[in-house]
Amino acid sequence: MELYLDSANIEEIEEAASLGILAGLTTTPTFMHRDGITDINSTILQLSTRVPVLQVEALGEDAEEICSEAHRLIGLGLDPSRTVFKIPVSTDGIKACRQLIDQGLMVNVHLVYTIQQAYMALSAGATYVCPLVGRLQDEGHDALGLIRQCVEITDRYRYPSKIMFSSVRHSEHVRNALNLGVHACTIPWKVMKQLFKNHFTDIGTQQFFEHTRLITLKVHQVISDAPSTISHHKTILDALVIMTTSQFGAVSITDDNGALIGIFTDGDLRRMLEQQGEGILRKKLDTMPVKTPVCIDAEESLHNASLLFRKKKIDNIVVTKDGKPIGIMDIHDLFKNGRP
Repeated sequence: MELYLDSANIEEIEEAASLGILAGLTTTPTFMHRDGITDINSTILQLSTRVPVLQVEALGEDAEEICSEAHRLIGLGLDPSRTVFKIPVSTDGIKACRQLIDQGLMVNVHLVYTIQQAYMALSAGATYVCPLVGRLQDEGHDALGLIRQCVEITDRYRYPSKIMFSSVRHSEHVRNALNLGVHACTIPWKVMKQLFKNHFTDIGTQQFFEHTRLITLKVHQVISDAPSTISHHKTILDALVIMTTSQFGAVSITDDNGALIGIFTDGDLRRMLEQQGEGILRKKLDTMPVKTPVCIDAEESLHNASLLFRKKKIDNIVVTKDGKPIGIMDIHDLFKNGRP
């Protein structure tokens, strides 16, 4: 099924064309005027350079005027091999269609509402026959039944025409078009974007992304460069300042050579304040017992870090390089880069 964009907005057209899957664009001067465009001729030429095939209206009071308008548009610089002229179905429209087809041009007979109108367009050799599904359904008609009939008689009698599903309102219409076997469908950009979306796809993509990052990223690539170590000569108040500034829930305690001695956490602080009061804030860290921290090497993967978080049931892991602490990994670092 050929995929056409139904729009006149330049930004939409460029975004849709960048997908590389469009067969072309259908548009009308009405769309252009509604979008604030005043120089219709220049815009038509501009649009013709953006897409493989441009379908644009050729209007007139009779067949002669319709054909004259089509040739006027070609005279502007449109490529006849990449231009389809949209003509409303009528006696003069069908006559103009036949004449333009005989001249080697392409025609879309649109505003089709009945199988009889479709038959006239097929008989005239129209390149595309275009029922307006959404408009028909708005009026309570069996638009899908009409589309089915159009496809059946086109295939049964081997007309060279293509049935185009138009006036698309929502993504369900695209599913209808595919199921009914139409040859082309013209879709507004807001609906086309919905065709990519699915809740389960979003979940699967996010899980794949998270798992890949857990495997490929190293611990040192995600830890903060905020201060996370403190000399054992400093006070508990100094440790509190560092934890507050870095927003870590812990600080690594080092000796005079920068080697790791232990870890002091906000949980330790709360327990000591509860037991001993504010006086402990002036105590030096080397006067109190410290816990041995859980450590991980900076070159380990996030996946191994996540396993360690689960196994130890902790919120902070000291990250080391050559045996010395270089940072602290918080459980939230995993949530930012991949679920634990």
